[in-house]
Amino acid sequence: MGKPCFQVAVIRGDGIGTEVVDSAIAIIEAACARVGGFQLNYADITAGARYFQETGRDMAPGAEDVVSSADAIFLGAIGLPSIRHKDGTEISPHLRLRERLQLYAGVRPARAYPNAPCRLADGRGSQIDLVILRESTEGLFFSAAAHDRCPVANDQEVQDVLRITRQTTEKLHDFAFNLARKRKQRGGLGKVTCVDKANVFRSMAFFRKIFDERAAHNADIEVGYDYVDAMALDLIRKPWEFDVLVMENMFGDILSDLAGGLVGGMGVASCAEIGDSHGLFQPAHGSAPDIMGRDKANPLAAILSGALMLDYLADKSCRDALRDAARLIDLAVENGFARGRLRPMEFGGDQGTRAITSELLQLVGDTDVVRQTANGGF
Repeated sequence: MGKPCFQVAVIRGDGIGTEVVDSAIAIIEAACARVGGFQLNYADITAGARYFQETGRDMAPGAEDVVSSADAIFLGAIGLPSIRHKDGTEISPHLRLRERLQLYAGVRPARAYPNAPCRLADGRGSQIDLVILRESTEGLFFSAAAHDRCPVANDQEVQDVLRITRQTTEKLHDFAFNLARKRKQRGGLGKVTCVDKANVFRSMAFFRKIFDERAAHNADIEVGYDYVDAMALDLIRKPWEFDVLVMENMFGDILSDLAGGLVGGMGVASCAEIGDSHGLFQPAHGSAPDIMGRDKANPLAAILSGALMLDYLADKSCRDALRDAARLIDLAVENGFARGRLRPMEFGGDQGTRAITSELLQLVGDTDVVRQTANGGF
């Protein structure tokens, strides 16, 4: 019997997308070869702002069907500031994919690495290990996926719709509690904090009401509450006290960047978009066209997103080898920082994309690294 094979749809996209995807796939393949027992097949999908400029389409014909049938989707970056729709909005087929595939759980980890920049004077900043969990199909982004959802849009006034549904919000909160439980088993705090603006908006009060209902079924997990403005403050004052933070789409979009900044920058900001049947994985940063092709991009966010993808496939297939490969990548990154072997230019170091990739390939192949234990996963 041959090795189990998993199909990965790859969208390199725009700007530095191609560079960081190539780097991530090289590391993923090295980890897979080191662990053994399975293989990944990659299908390249053409999409993005540059493709839109050339063809008037944001994805190649048939691409959405290929993406929908894949076991996982890996995305580099999409969007260029010089190429927009007539109304000024970005080319963003990935937002449409979120809705089509119902990727409601946006997982944005923020973890402090040794010797990486710490933006806080308080030494406890080295303990930061949290996850921003943003709902990714509704909220204020509900209007962004389809412009015809704007009830008013003219030259005098524009309105956008914020949507919260029970069905999606129940699934999101259940995902949050299950994620906190999984992290608790690996030494995490086992806590979920509901972040909202329930004191002002009915939609947010509804979001919190459903959170309380689902919390009653998850008594083993500690719960907390923060209004989004207070949460922004607390992420500066005491981010080490948080574990899983669950929130509406726009709030998560903003606070996940803040959390990324606390642990060095967007170059280590990985991302998973998870639904009931599909998963999309991407670095949380943009396409950075100003450094495209200059060997300056930090590929670590894409590489760490690759580890999230392997962990997701492990859950989906119940195959420990995939989880071992994910943990190997996570541990290689951690050891690379701890030993001073990872020095991204983004953090003031001397390593560009190729140098970081080369160093990680060595770390992944290091027997001492393989024999250690890593937390891994989300």
